[in-house]
Amino acid sequence: MVTNRNGKSGEHARRYALRFVSGKYQGGEFPLSEGEDVVVGRSSDLDMVLVEEMVSRKHAIFRLADGVLSVEDLGSTNGTFVNGERIERANLKEGDRVLIGTSILRVVGSDATAQVANQKRAAFGHETQKAVRPHMNEPVATQEPPRMTGSLEEIPLPDLMQLFSTSKKSGVLVLRNSTSIARLYLDQGRIRHAEIDTSPNLLPQKAVYRLLGFTRGSFALDPPEDRKFEHPLDLGATEVLMEGVRQQDELGTLNDRVPSYEAQLYLPPQLPGRLRDLPPEDLDVIEIAMRGRTFGGALDVAATADIDTARALLGLIDRGWLAAG
Repeated sequence: MVTNRNGKSGEHARRYALRFVSGKYQGGEFPLSEGEDVVVGRSSDLDMVLVEEMVSRKHAIFRLADGVLSVEDLGSTNGTFVNGERIERANLKEGDRVLIGTSILRVVGSDATAQVANQKRAAFGHETQKAVRPHMNEPVATQEPPRMTGSLEEIPLPDLMQLFSTSKKSGVLVLRNSTSIARLYLDQGRIRHAEIDTSPNLLPQKAVYRLLGFTRGSFALDPPEDRKFEHPLDLGATEVLMEGVRQQDELGTLNDRVPSYEAQLYLPPQLPGRLRDLPPEDLDVIEIAMRGRTFGGALDVAATADIDTARALLGLIDRGWLAAG
């Protein structure tokens, strides 16, 4: 039977661990013991040593007392964030994500015994201190700054966008899945540009919302690029997510009618009337269909939101002015 420092039985106590889901220690796990404090920072004499410039010498402290897990910022320069919100102190529950430097730690349940937990913690501490300069407490500066990387299954893109917005991150968020690579350019947490390699004609403001469809794959936050955009965006995460959810919900209502994105668009042999009698807005949609050639291509070249373009195309298909196949 395990007994904590308060003399209470810990046989059935809730145990936690901090799992690194992003950053240079991704894949590592740090079990927490009841009644003990874990101080995190760059200093080599701490419980959890994170060797990177964005982490302060004494950055934060995790505390597990009477089954309640909390984290407290220790006046760090770059702050401690819980689920995208900068905190001074916060209680944590399983599934919460804590950002320290470029590391995202997820709170997970742990079935490890105290002995196994201590062994894992010792091994983890040894690994994190490998980069410490001999006879000095200051960590060795790496030639390449640490990159925030991870899995979109572990950290969904909406969570990342909110996290980067609150923490005012700058850089290029690179998303990769089995078919394409996308990039989201961030400046102090604001979205300035977006692009998807498989849709080169897609306007940046539309690419932002398409990115929300990336639910599987990997992400990496690369350093900022010295790149100028002709028409830079200025979007916040909250407005993008609200509009993105609206578009996805409305597109979902059309799922049974929308052809595949690869379906060819063409004028049927028998038209219901003369093209010149159509109103200008319908002729514009037909022009978009001919330029895009496919349903997905038409969505790419149109300046309007995907949901609006899809409705217009389906309207012309239903009335016999366009065909898809």
